[in-house]
Amino acid sequence: MARVYLVLALLAAAFWVYSIVDCALQPPTRHRGVSKPIWLLIIVLLPVLGGILWWVIGRARRSVAPRFQAPDDNPEFLGRIASVSDQDERIRRLEEELAALDSEAEDPRDRRIDPPPTDDDTDEQTRGNRS
Repeated sequence: MARVYLVLALLAAAFWVYSIVDCALQPPTRHRGVSKPIWLLIIVLLPVLGGILWWVIGRARRSVAPRFQAPDDNPEFLGRIASVSDQDERIRRLEEELAALDSEAEDPRDRRIDPPPTDDDTDEQTRGNRS
């Protein structure tokens, strides 16, 4: 029976020390109820009960940081793109304008490009002018 009491005493002491360290290392914004020094006094003066009170009442829970979600898993993002009809409308108008410009413009591939004059052509032109 003495061994059981010894093990329980060691567990209580470890819990007490862990509670003191946890309370001391927490930022003051994470202490609920009373200030940090008061919580340390409660834990030190009431070893096991103070630690239990610290873990149940005094220690504020960590705020859950938003986890990164891929865009296709994020319902907020998916809701936003469903309502982007103004962008779709703008893209449609731009495509219509481009199609209109393409139909008005002459296709440069259809134009016949005359080859540049060669030296022989210029000689014949000058000879023809002299005669």
